[in-house]
Amino acid sequence: MSEKPLIEVEKLSKNYRLGDIGIRTFWEDCQSFGKKLGLPFAFSSSSNQFTALDQVSFNVNEGEVLGIIGSNGAGKSTLLKILSRITEPTSGKANLRGRVCSLLEVGTGFHGDMTGRENIFLNGSLYGLSRSEVKSHLDSIVDFAQIENFLDTPVKRYSSGMYVRLAFAVSAHLEPEILIIDEVLAVGDVDFQKKCLGKMKDVSQSGRTILFVSHQLGMVRNLCTRALHISQGEICFDGNTDQAISHYLNANKSIKAMALSERKDRTGAGNFRFEKVELLGDPKNNNTILSGRVLTITLTIKIIKKIKSDLYVAVAIYDEWGTQLTDLSNQSTRQKLVFGPNTAIRVACHVPRLPLKHGRYRFNCYMRSSLGTEDFIENAGDIEVNDGDFFETGHSLLDNQGCILIDQNWHLIP
Repeated sequence: MSEKPLIEVEKLSKNYRLGDIGIRTFWEDCQSFGKKLGLPFAFSSSSNQFTALDQVSFNVNEGEVLGIIGSNGAGKSTLLKILSRITEPTSGKANLRGRVCSLLEVGTGFHGDMTGRENIFLNGSLYGLSRSEVKSHLDSIVDFAQIENFLDTPVKRYSSGMYVRLAFAVSAHLEPEILIIDEVLAVGDVDFQKKCLGKMKDVSQSGRTILFVSHQLGMVRNLCTRALHISQGEICFDGNTDQAISHYLNANKSIKAMALSERKDRTGAGNFRFEKVELLGDPKNNNTILSGRVLTITLTIKIIKKIKSDLYVAVAIYDEWGTQLTDLSNQSTRQKLVFGPNTAIRVACHVPRLPLKHGRYRFNCYMRSSLGTEDFIENAGDIEVNDGDFFETGHSLLDNQGCILIDQNWHLIP
């Protein structure tokens, strides 16, 4: 173990200028030039600035696996880009003692016209390795990425999954002191995700350091010994992974209680917008949401601009660790939503027998037209489920039945 932390971040801040990037008035150019010269008239307006990171400080020791969690726009990716030397901070400093390999976006660091083999050697040279050093790792990289048949194919013809497999294999096998990963493993299939988790555990056990950003809280919990919860550019919790996840989930309760019309952390074209979500359970039990009973999700949608298109609405339900359990969508059932001249519509999804066990679940709301994504809201709300008599036996559910309940029938075969 080194005496000093492998990563030292001290009062790191990053501001972005809103509006048309690169287009400034003559007076703004004068201000910028005057500021560089230290002239007293130089000033800048903070009204057109966005603070992505605000006075962030933390240390990471050698061999530590640090998870970084937070909602979209919290500043996680900005932090990793600064640590990867892709962008410069506005103020503060970050000292990294060791070679850094970063996996931030699909295809980052690859040249599309070069083959997989050529890109492996290119990345190795960028990481400071000699050709012979890269060659010694070539077979293990190719085997891990499972691209033997496409090794000499230009990577611009690779699928996103192949990109990620190769990029992760290169980053993990070139023996960096610091490995930085931002969400990209979500692109891969489940088997490859498990494979990556196993490799990252091997990397950390060999004394190397990992920074891991993911919305899949189960992966963070499984891999990381410590986690940061970042919100609005600030660290609001730094400590034990389970405690950090609980802090993140509890902090989101205030967001989930808001009307969807007030949510600013949304994406999409905006021709249609979610305004409100309502949950109704079993009417015989004061609308309590019970396993095995009815659940009705009602969504109020505001029509901002009328376009001629089918509308697809989805509610994706997740457990408390971020694992998606199901996706309720009218596209799955092939049921069209026809809307008339109104400026707002209400749609409902009716689940006759809720297959979720007792617990708290969260859901995202998604809407798509022929033009693409219209509205997407992460952590749109909670579903609090109580145990009901799912199997209609008159008995309570068992503790070891997981969170998904499935209709079943057992009998002897004659």
